[in-house]
Amino acid sequence: MKSLEISGKTIQEAVQKGLEQLGLDETDAQIEVLSEPATGLFGLIGGRQALVRVSEKKKPENFMSRFLKGIIERMGLRGDVKVTEDKENLLLDVSGPRMGVIIGKRGQTLNALQYLLNVVYHKNFPDDNRRVILDVEDYRRKREQTLRELAERIAKRVALGGREVVLEPMSPQERRIIHTALQGNPAVATYSQGEEPYRKVVIAPK
Repeated sequence: MKSLEISGKTIQEAVQKGLEQLGLDETDAQIEVLSEPATGLFGLIGGRQALVRVSEKKKPENFMSRFLKGIIERMGLRGDVKVTEDKENLLLDVSGPRMGVIIGKRGQTLNALQYLLNVVYHKNFPDDNRRVILDVEDYRRKREQTLRELAERIAKRVALGGREVVLEPMSPQERRIIHTALQGNPAVATYSQGEEPYRKVVIAPK
């Protein structure tokens, strides 16, 4: 986070100079007084200016956006990060060229990065119980639609053939989509089997 030490004739003057140099409002800054101003001998000799440290407050949206941008740059990519938030989630949506590198095969790289972001987030903001969701150019919505269509298609096959079908390993989030899509289906039931990260959804006839 941005931070600097700066002096001034008064504490307020030093703070104002620091805020201007960092481009911050006072509400977005943390101020630490390192030394008070002091008048020298006869008001002339040995005087000391006020010294303060002005730092940007660590806000979840700013911190995570910068952290993710750093990862993207180290991957040799360029991308913009849009942050939206609600009471349950902090959504980071990335857009830019060559975004398939971040997504990976069936979203494996995307899910791994999302896991890393959640670890970093809860380490730095332990009192915040929200979950970080990472998306790239609306990939997750498109993937959800694909999984729902897959679930319905397999369910019809299971209902007609009377034999269960085991799907490929999926992340907990993707397995949840399959379970939710078929929870009201009168002909089939779903359950998960196996250990992470190879846990799979089974669609079976009722």
